[in-house]
Amino acid sequence: MNVALLIAGGRGHRMGQEIPKQFLNVYDKPVIIYTLEGFQRHVEIDAILVVCLEGWSEMLLAYAKQFNITKLRWIAASGETAQESIRNGVFALREACGPEDIVVIHDSIRPMVEDFVLTDVLVTCRKYGNAVTSLPYNEQIFVSGDGVSTTQYIPRDTLRRVSTPQAYRYGKLLWAYEKAFSEGIGIQASTYANTLMTDLGERLYFAAGSEKNIKLTSKDDFELFKTYMKMEKDGWLK
Repeated sequence: MNVALLIAGGRGHRMGQEIPKQFLNVYDKPVIIYTLEGFQRHVEIDAILVVCLEGWSEMLLAYAKQFNITKLRWIAASGETAQESIRNGVFALREACGPEDIVVIHDSIRPMVEDFVLTDVLVTCRKYGNAVTSLPYNEQIFVSGDGVSTTQYIPRDTLRRVSTPQAYRYGKLLWAYEKAFSEGIGIQASTYANTLMTDLGERLYFAAGSEKNIKLTSKDDFELFKTYMKMEKDGWLK
């Protein structure tokens, strides 16, 4: 079984909105529904669990019914951090998933997950046991010790940009989150499943990424998302 685990616990403080950004409407549809639709339409995704911000579960269920998200099977409570939210989702699947099942972790505010990205994540995970969406890094990276100058750069061909979706065999994912939270490994602020895994000594494997897979964290990101959506709508009209 392939299960999507969507993280929708953010409060959206950086956006300055009263409504969490995953529930903001773009062209009369909440962001989280665009994200869910990507997993709903993919033939290899069997079920979806959403880790949802407290007080928004009923709204999520109402939207899922309205937009026919039939694969949404479970809702878990979010935590105070992204890692706590992922842990809550992983633990909520104990009765539903076996060790060899695949769990695909994804941010609910990355609404443009494409079929080929999901497919490659699943293929890579089946082969190696995990998969992390990635892209080459095309800018030059320099190291600065004093903040104003540098004498060192990092060859960009050694760098990869990683994001979600990320896929893991459930048995390894459950082991990782049990160990990490019991021993305090890899759960500091701004960490995620991929960094936790590497902190535990696991080797990660890269899968295909897409430049469209933007994370909506600012108003500029929302404007870019709207532009992408308008391009797709205009494409249908031609």
